[in-house]
Amino acid sequence: MRIFAIALVAGSLMSTTDFNQWWIRIWDFPRIQILLAMIASAFVLWFVDKAWRPWVPLALIVASTWQFYRVLPYTPLVPVDIAQVAEGEGRGEGCFSLLTLNVLQKNREYGRTIDLIRGLDPDIVLLTETDQAWADAVAGVLEGYPGRIDRPLDNTYGIMFASRLPMSNASIQDLAQKDTPSVFATLQAGGHSFRVIGLHPRPPKPKQDTEERDAEIVVAARMARDLAMPVLAIGDFNDVAWSDTTRLFTDIGGLLDPRKGRGTYASFPASMVWLGWPLDHLFVTEEFLLGEMEVGKSVGSDHRPFMARLCLDPESARSRNENVEGPSAEDEDEANEVMEEFEEDTAKDRVEGEEG
Repeated sequence: MRIFAIALVAGSLMSTTDFNQWWIRIWDFPRIQILLAMIASAFVLWFVDKAWRPWVPLALIVASTWQFYRVLPYTPLVPVDIAQVAEGEGRGEGCFSLLTLNVLQKNREYGRTIDLIRGLDPDIVLLTETDQAWADAVAGVLEGYPGRIDRPLDNTYGIMFASRLPMSNASIQDLAQKDTPSVFATLQAGGHSFRVIGLHPRPPKPKQDTEERDAEIVVAARMARDLAMPVLAIGDFNDVAWSDTTRLFTDIGGLLDPRKGRGTYASFPASMVWLGWPLDHLFVTEEFLLGEMEVGKSVGSDHRPFMARLCLDPESARSRNENVEGPSAEDEDEANEVMEEFEEDTAKDRVEGEEG
């Protein structure tokens, strides 16, 4: 128990740093689980291990207080970022539904995802981890979507986007890392144009730190900031809602999180979402209102589907949503540091590749 308690405190301390090593950044993910484990450990050590009382239990309580502070915005204890549309107005002009799902490339239960899309009949669909087999399998159910842009890949970073809303200026781009595509498209709803950004950067794992992931998120945030139209950002960010990188994304991009004040909407892992964390995201600028939002049942992937209904109503939304402040000088400095670290890492990899 002592070793476990020390590991919890050490991991919490490491997660406060800006280091990009994968074994540090993974401590960002299970903050709620760490919080609960700290509280339980402090209780046990206080009553069972008198030799380490009060210092280790006290350290656990201090660290758990900090963990609670990080996840507090994703509880009903704080005000919401995005206002809810009035009852009965969620299907009016300018309203649309969306589905984003990491299908898990090796998952071959195509029928469950096809049934999900057919049953929900969303206006926008973003699927990630789609290889050619997945593209072929869902082709039929996506035939009714006139706006389509896909890049199937066999490296678990393929992406597919379909829209029933009028679509223009659509493209798939590698923002920071080759064969790690992102979707960009301009859609129309209720007489207004808005830009969709769909992301799926690579996660922290052995031999893969977070320089590329963080750079992709910052580049996308800057693109959102520079657009003269509303923005909807969705996808599997391989980052949690309460991380510094995601906070930087919303600050730089001028984006709001509809989960704030409502809950975590944990989508991973699908087998125990009650103990999971939010990897699949939805962010919007201040021109949107929220109709409804939910995490669906498992369809065979390690992620659960994330669904929402939004209403693009700029005049009403701006008066009802949380005020969006521009990025601070500290935010800009932090974003610059992310890009500098990415460029240094890219240059290092290039040199090592040439030497190899």
